[in-house]
Amino acid sequence: MPSRSLFRNHPWILAVVIAGGAALWMASGALGHRDQGPNEERAAQQTEAGDARRALEVQVRRQVAEPVMRHVSVYGRTAPTRSVGIRAETRGRVMAIGAERGERVEAGEVLLRLDERDRREVLAEARALVKQREMEYAGRKQLRGNGYVSETQLAEAEAAVAQARAELRRAELDLDYMVVEAPFAGTILERDVEVGDFVEPGDPLLTFVDNTTLIVTASVAEQDVGAIEPGQRASAKLITGQNVTGRLRYVSPVADPATRTFTLEMALPNPDGRLPSGVTAELSLPVGEVMAQRVSPALLTLDDDGKLGLKVVNENGNARFVPTEIVKTAPDGVWLTGLPSDATIITVGQGFVRDGEPVEAIVEGRGTMRAEAGE
Repeated sequence: MPSRSLFRNHPWILAVVIAGGAALWMASGALGHRDQGPNEERAAQQTEAGDARRALEVQVRRQVAEPVMRHVSVYGRTAPTRSVGIRAETRGRVMAIGAERGERVEAGEVLLRLDERDRREVLAEARALVKQREMEYAGRKQLRGNGYVSETQLAEAEAAVAQARAELRRAELDLDYMVVEAPFAGTILERDVEVGDFVEPGDPLLTFVDNTTLIVTASVAEQDVGAIEPGQRASAKLITGQNVTGRLRYVSPVADPATRTFTLEMALPNPDGRLPSGVTAELSLPVGEVMAQRVSPALLTLDDDGKLGLKVVNENGNARFVPTEIVKTAPDGVWLTGLPSDATIITVGQGFVRDGEPVEAIVEGRGTMRAEAGE
């Protein structure tokens, strides 16, 4: 009761007591926080470090470069090795067709015939005229020895013989031109006439191609032409899925001024005509051996500049992006140059680490690299 009267008579004492209690309560909380702060901060840092360590774990594979034949691939088109347009060499009417379009024929086979008309009679007349002129020349030559014929008359007789022989030759050729034969083994691509058409000298008759050998024509870049030589073997994959091999028969010595590329031609044997002409072909040219490593295409990535490459782990345990170049593709992967000869390639987690970042490398099926180093 005295205390109540004390507080009632002196209320400022009550205010001091309350203020002092509050100060003591706040002070006790601050001290408690100072005592527990370092431990809690350390625990938080350890948790964050553990999370970072788990995030930077990557799986790697060690492999060594192997010698691989480097190839240059270019696209071209197949074409017949020879293509000729056959034209009429004399006038006449088409009487018979010897072969149809797309039909393969041998050299010398009849492609079409023209009407002979009176050409055999003209030939017989030319032969008789030659015989007559030769007899006249012989007679004058004999008389010249007796002094009855002058040198001029003898020369006229000799000229008449030459003229008659020329007419005979023209008659023989004119008769030969009635039959159009295949100039070489090949196939009729197009025929411009039908039976009954009348043709004049120079009129187109048909287009004839030699596809017993095909030519793949392509263009190669100037930085690769130095490793390519005529006569070297090459392979080609046609758009039809056929894979063939052949030899380069021509490499242009001068670049195209517009494209700075060099034209090359590859000859493909096609004796049975199975390979089509005029289709797209991918030409593969061996240009030398290089050291390369085979990896899955899924491991390839791009850096900030758009360069193609892989992420590896260097000797310091840091992830590094290494620019690479594809030198060969295969069903089981791609072959790359640019990697170290003995590389530790990141196979899992490469998308989550940055260039230069430390990593915890785990070798496929064996454990961490640190454990391996202690073996």
